[in-house]
Amino acid sequence: MRSLIFVVTTILLTAYAAIGHTQTTDTVSDAPNPVFEAADSSPESLEPKPETAKPATEADKGALPLAELQTFADVFHQIRSGYVEEIDDSKLFEFAVRGMLEGLDPHSAYLTKEDYSDLQTTTEGEFSGLGIEIGRRGSYIEIIAPIDGSPAVAAGLQAGDVILKLDGESVKGMTIDEAVQLMRGPIGTPIDLEIGRPGTSEPLEVTVVRDTIKVASVRSRLLAPDYGYLRIAQFGRPTGDEAGAALDKLFAQGELKGLVIDLRNNPGGVLGASVAVSDLFMDGGLVVYTEGRHPKSQERFEATSGDRLGGAPIVVLINGGSASASEIVAGALQDVGRAVIMGTRSFGKGSVQTVLPVSETRAVKLTTARYFTPAGRSIQAEGIVPDIVVERARVTSMEGRQIKESDLKGSLNSNADANPQDAGSESESLANLRENDNQLYEAFTLLRGVNLLAQRKPMEAAKPAKIDPPPAQL
Repeated sequence: MRSLIFVVTTILLTAYAAIGHTQTTDTVSDAPNPVFEAADSSPESLEPKPETAKPATEADKGALPLAELQTFADVFHQIRSGYVEEIDDSKLFEFAVRGMLEGLDPHSAYLTKEDYSDLQTTTEGEFSGLGIEIGRRGSYIEIIAPIDGSPAVAAGLQAGDVILKLDGESVKGMTIDEAVQLMRGPIGTPIDLEIGRPGTSEPLEVTVVRDTIKVASVRSRLLAPDYGYLRIAQFGRPTGDEAGAALDKLFAQGELKGLVIDLRNNPGGVLGASVAVSDLFMDGGLVVYTEGRHPKSQERFEATSGDRLGGAPIVVLINGGSASASEIVAGALQDVGRAVIMGTRSFGKGSVQTVLPVSETRAVKLTTARYFTPAGRSIQAEGIVPDIVVERARVTSMEGRQIKESDLKGSLNSNADANPQDAGSESESLANLRENDNQLYEAFTLLRGVNLLAQRKPMEAAKPAKIDPPPAQL
């Protein structure tokens, strides 16, 4: 037994020291990677120590807790010798590492070769699956956001849905990686999801057909002449360049008097991409800063000079599916007074993850820092609160055809010169927008109102007509 403890603790100490001397490149965000201090791995340090330990000194703070390591080795031995089925030692070590990371927070994880490859593929903008960003909610799996154009959207899955079962198997207590493995499969094959949805009393059954997910991270169009729409679905490495190119296409169609940036159901992504997007609309200044335990995790990200819109008004749309990098953009533009934030409170993921390779095929995704908006706000578990709250709703017109003055027989004709105001009705496309996406319609209406008010000059009060006094009475 003692020899087993010696072997296990020696392996752990060696691994700990190896990690401490590994400097890595981040593949998830542009945050720096922490460098751990290596612990002493000499055989003398493995001897058990008395229960009455001396107060920890500065040198002791980096040492591994040998009493806890002995407990770990004891549990390892009990599982190894008494579990109902034989398990390979390497598998037990992998379970132990996964447990350490999953106990930290919902975003730290142990990445196998397949996990690492999937993570890199996702940040590059193409992968296979259902097209949903997921996280943990209690014992179950929650859909943070479905990806635009994905099978999940086609099947009607929504942000905030809680996955209860996958193909009849309960996900209660299941890890994120285990749920992802069940959702993977050959392209074209279906998977049945049982989900709970806020506002519904009974679970819903949804079938999603797996497909290749090609994430078009940026789309743009004109909502009306001079008013642009920029949809950012997620923040991959090329998103900053793609957003700049989308703006160029909008500018080619004429001057922009206002822009709606749609970050709803955007689960985030690469930190550097959020900085690049914010930079497009800021004339210098702080975008975001990060703070962590290691000095190298303390970074400041600044915008360069030059606002691509030249100060034209911006409305940013967010909702409960807007997370991480989305919140960095919304928080920065809100703090510096560059945009009005509209919609509902965002998800509240205010942490930065760094990928630390521990071998040629495996890595650790570790939460290394919190990020803060230019005004020093931490978004963690709080989210971005909109300046104007607009809930998603179905809007129908209650005003039917009404009789107007012009319908009356013998009514006077209007004087076009005296009343140059456009009396035309709302276009069909805007009427459809109002009924199908009330949040986007309200954002567009706000932009139009701001521009109309800026264009109009207060009219001078009309001088009263000169009236001759009545003749005097004699």
